[in-house]
Amino acid sequence: MKISGTDADVIDALVGITPGSSLDAIRARRPEARAHAQATYRALFAPEAPGNVTAQERFAVGGFVAGLHGATAIATGYGARLAESGASVALKEAVDVAIAEARTNGPYGRYPAGPLSREDTAGLSYRVGASTRRTLGPRLTAAFEHVHMLVFHPRDAAPAALQALLDAGWSTTDIVTLSQIVAFLSFQIRVVTGLRTLAGRP
Repeated sequence: MKISGTDADVIDALVGITPGSSLDAIRARRPEARAHAQATYRALFAPEAPGNVTAQERFAVGGFVAGLHGATAIATGYGARLAESGASVALKEAVDVAIAEARTNGPYGRYPAGPLSREDTAGLSYRVGASTRRTLGPRLTAAFEHVHMLVFHPRDAAPAALQALLDAGWSTTDIVTLSQIVAFLSFQIRVVTGLRTLAGRP
């Protein structure tokens, strides 16, 4: 699966949907949903005003999130876009290493004291390895650790967890963008997985 820029529909590209196919007809039944999904992708990964979050950071985070979800083919697609954005081979490899380091099962976390406390589950709180940290740099290191918390420790998300991002140079606006990328990837992965299942593809 290849993400081929922002003009072609990214979900169609990731699934391998061709014009006139049965899956194309299924998606055509929800034209607004299709258009909004593509517009969101463009806004997050090719915005007219990118602000302080670079294309490399956006694609690196996208690939990392997909990797955490076990969506290997989607992670590969974002990895290809990362390379096209001018990222070094070392950065692409660091993202792959981070995915391998951070993969786990979940969700984990603690509930406030009460009836739900019996569902408290301890699990990996990811910290980027030293060699990977040197390649990623402070901004992506903080972003990857925060993203891992959002994916695997959603119960533990708290305002204090944002301080590491602020300390690494992420502004409050940047943090909103980062959170939107995580949410969009979660949506995109579910849609792509569902459509590939309908098509009988792994």
